[in-house]
Amino acid sequence: MKELILVIAKALVDHPEDVRVNEREDDRGTVYELSVHADDIGKVIGKQGRIAKAMRAVVTSAAIKSQKRVIVDIIS
Repeated sequence: MKELILVIAKALVDHPEDVRVNEREDDRGTVYELSVHADDIGKVIGKQGRIAKAMRAVVTSAAIKSQKRVIVDIIS
């Protein structure tokens, strides 16, 4: 899952070397914290959050096989 988020995020940003994904367990499920360069935060979120919603939808769909709840948080 972590690799999937990295591939998607690196394709969207201008500074792919600054893309980081941290994984942690929470009471909500598995939380992936996506960290990008400050200049690229808008590219990852998109207009009205459309790109972020699409990324979350892809990751959630991929997580169905493992039957775990997956959350993607975007931080700068």
